[in-house]
Amino acid sequence: MPLVGPALAGPAQLHRMVNDLAWTRPSEVCLVAGTETWTWRALSDDVDALAAHLIAAGLQQGDRVASLLPNCGELIVFYLACLRAGLIATPLNYRYTPDNIDVALGFSDARMMVAHAERREDIAACVRAGTLANGMISVGGEFAGAVPYTALMSRAVPQVDMPVIDVDATALMFFTSGSTGRPKGVMHSITSFGSIAASFAQALRLHADDVVFPGGSISHVGSLSTALAGLSTGSTVVLNRSDTPEAFLRELRQQEPTVVVALPAALMAFLHDGLATTDDFTSVRLLISGGDKFPVDVEREFTRISGLPITETYGLTEATDCTLGPVDGSAKPGSVGHLCPGYVASIRDDDGNEVTEGELWLSGAPVCQGYWNNPEETAESFSDGWFNTGDVMSVDEDGFLWFKGRTKQIIVHDGSNIAPQEVEEAVMLHPAVALAGAVGVHNELHGENVWAYVTLVDGAERPSPGDIIEVARREIGYKAPEAVFYLDEMPLNSARKVDRMALQHVAAAHVGAHAKR
Repeated sequence: MPLVGPALAGPAQLHRMVNDLAWTRPSEVCLVAGTETWTWRALSDDVDALAAHLIAAGLQQGDRVASLLPNCGELIVFYLACLRAGLIATPLNYRYTPDNIDVALGFSDARMMVAHAERREDIAACVRAGTLANGMISVGGEFAGAVPYTALMSRAVPQVDMPVIDVDATALMFFTSGSTGRPKGVMHSITSFGSIAASFAQALRLHADDVVFPGGSISHVGSLSTALAGLSTGSTVVLNRSDTPEAFLRELRQQEPTVVVALPAALMAFLHDGLATTDDFTSVRLLISGGDKFPVDVEREFTRISGLPITETYGLTEATDCTLGPVDGSAKPGSVGHLCPGYVASIRDDDGNEVTEGELWLSGAPVCQGYWNNPEETAESFSDGWFNTGDVMSVDEDGFLWFKGRTKQIIVHDGSNIAPQEVEEAVMLHPAVALAGAVGVHNELHGENVWAYVTLVDGAERPSPGDIIEVARREIGYKAPEAVFYLDEMPLNSARKVDRMALQHVAAAHVGAHAKR
C-alpha cells in the first residue's frame, strides 16, 4: 500500500502572494540580503515594476528568461516578476562556466538573461549571451550589451496589460544533469512549486513571526523552496551572499533566524571552523539539513555545540523537500523522516511490487510536470501519475524513510548534480588521456567527491593528476574531479562503454586502502 503524507491545505499563490501581504503588512521587513532590506510594500512594488518592464521589452507568456545571479534580493524579485508576467524563470547555476551558460541558453531558447556584473568576463566569452532576442539586464554594475537593473527600475513603470496567469502552465525551469551529461530542464508550474512551498511551510510549521534562513543558493530548488515557503507564510527571509563559516555566523548573530536550512557541507564547515557556541543558536528553533546524507557522528557533535538536533530532509529537483524528519525532536538519527504534506510514495522492486526496500516512486501535487522538450526522458521517468526517483529507500515499521543510495549514476556534490559523462569528456581533453571514467565517492563534507580513472595514450608521458584536473576545470569548472587515478586497462561493459559499476568497486578498494594507512 502506498505511503501517504499529511493532507496539503493548498498551493501557495506564488504569483500574487507578495501583493496580498503588501496590503496587510506594508511597512514590515520581509527580505534581508546583506545590507539591503525590503518591506512587503517595497518588494511588491519592485516585483510589479520589473514584471511590467519585462513585458514592455517584448517578452510574451511562456518565454524563457534566464538568470545568472548570486544570492541577492534582486533574484527573489526576478522570480516573482516572471511569475507575475507569465514568463518561465530559468535560473542558471552561478558556478556555470561560459560553455555551461551557452548550453543552458541554447537548450532553453531563452530570450533574455538577468546577470550579475561580476560575471561580465564570462558573459563576454559566451556565444549566445550577446544574441538574446530581448537583451540582458545587469545587476550589481554594468557590462556591455546590458541594461543596468538600477537604471531600469528608476524609470517610470510602463503601462502594460498584465496577463491572466494560468497556474498550471510551466513557470519555472531548473537544470539537472541526465546520466549522459545532457541537461534536463525540470518544469514546474505555479501549482506544483506553490505546492512545494506550501508543503514545506506546513511541515516546518512556519508562521509570520519566523525568520527563515535558507543557507544555500536560491538558484537551486532546495533553498528557493525554503525562501518561498517563508514568504508565503509572511515570514522574514534572510539571504546570505557568501557561504563561508564566518558569513554563516554573522547571519546567526545579526539576523537571529528561527529556522535554518543548509547543506551538510555548510554545516560541517561551520562546525570545523570552531567559532560558534551554543549562545549563537538561541534564536533557532529548527535546524534543517538536506541535499545529501549527514554523517551521524558529525550530527551528534553539531548537536552538542548548537544544542539543537539536526532535522534531515530529502528531495529532488523534480520533487523538492518530499520528506522531513519530525520537527518535534522525535527523529531517528540517519532517517530522512516522513513524507511531507501532499506527497504519496511507493517503494517498489524491479517488477513493480511494493516492498519495504526498493526504488522510491512519488506522486502528488508538488511533483514536477516533466522535462522540457524531452518526451523520451519524461516517458522513462513518469508513468500513470508517478515519478521514479531512481533512489533506493527503505521504510521501517514506524513509517520512517531511510535513504540507501542511487540506482542512477549521477554524482551529487554539495547539492549539485554532476553527470559522469560530462566529467569524462572534460578529462579526455588532456592529450595524454585515452579513456576516462568518473564516479562519485562518499565524502562527509561534500556528499560525494568526483574521482576520475584514466588510461593513457600509448607512448604518452604520464601527466600529473593536477595537470589533468586543471584541463578539466577549464572546461567544466566546479564539476572537475578532485582526484585522478591511472589504470592499465579501463573496465568496459558488454556495450564497450566504461563500466562505472566496476569503477565503483575499484574506488571502494582505494578508499579502503587509504583508510588503513
